[in-house]
Amino acid sequence: MLRLLEVVIVIILATPIIVLPLKISLKLGELAGLAFFYFSGTRRKIAEDNLRKTVISDKTFSEIDISKILKENFKNYGRSLAEVIKIYSGSGKKIVESVRIEGIENYFAAKEKGKGVVFLTGHCGNWELLALVVSLKVSPIAVVARPLDNNYLNKIVEGVRRKFGNSVIYKRGALKPIMQTLKKNGFVGILMDQAVVRSEGFVIDFLGRGAWTTKMPALIIRKTGAAALPVFIHRNGDGHTITIYPEVKLSEIEDRERALVEDTKTFTKYIENYIREHPAEWLWIHRRWKRVTHENVDNKNGS
Repeated sequence: MLRLLEVVIVIILATPIIVLPLKISLKLGELAGLAFFYFSGTRRKIAEDNLRKTVISDKTFSEIDISKILKENFKNYGRSLAEVIKIYSGSGKKIVESVRIEGIENYFAAKEKGKGVVFLTGHCGNWELLALVVSLKVSPIAVVARPLDNNYLNKIVEGVRRKFGNSVIYKRGALKPIMQTLKKNGFVGILMDQAVVRSEGFVIDFLGRGAWTTKMPALIIRKTGAAALPVFIHRNGDGHTITIYPEVKLSEIEDRERALVEDTKTFTKYIENYIREHPAEWLWIHRRWKRVTHENVDNKNGS
């Protein structure tokens, strides 16, 4: 009953964004993001701590205005949510049409190899919009995701994703369906910028600090021969730009474990570069550097 009540509340809160004109809806989203900034002390504190420590650890951040970036960051969350609500409700055609795609030739070159494509990205920009537009304009994609806690909301979200051509592979037991998709020369999307436990990854440098990072993409790509394509979305005026980068060359180190570490580092650099270029569009509210000890950092292969 509580879960159904949550759905009703979500629908009520989303209704103004659904029915109002696009510009007003997006402004409401930004205001909601600012309200989240001012009233969600815990998440704001996590974001501020992450950003302040990054300014210290990564010299490319030394000149930024932390307060300004944080506010823009939370406004981006709200605007992104408003965009997704518009699209989910069927009134987001202008949002989808505003998205430009650069580097589409890199996708076709990778697809031509016939062993599937793994698109590597992170919680950057409006990552939900990224998946929907890629499915509409490039190729249907299987997205690796964690189910929402509310099963009713999860079914709604999954239904919309399927309508746009996405399929969803849930993280628990994901390996087999990922392999099956790639075997059919399919397209799998993996967000690889969240902290994992020791058994799932390595501690590698991320913006100047050690962070547990998933090794799953490197393992899958090496096992299947699939092409690794970094793909990101960022705001560009009133619209968005999706950039598909050329296929990433894997490490030639003969030792398997060391090669996996190097591949993971290479993949992660694309996310780092994105954050440096668009610092207000990454998920600073996530505890990205948790569970890292001095011992982990001293042994950055996570072993």
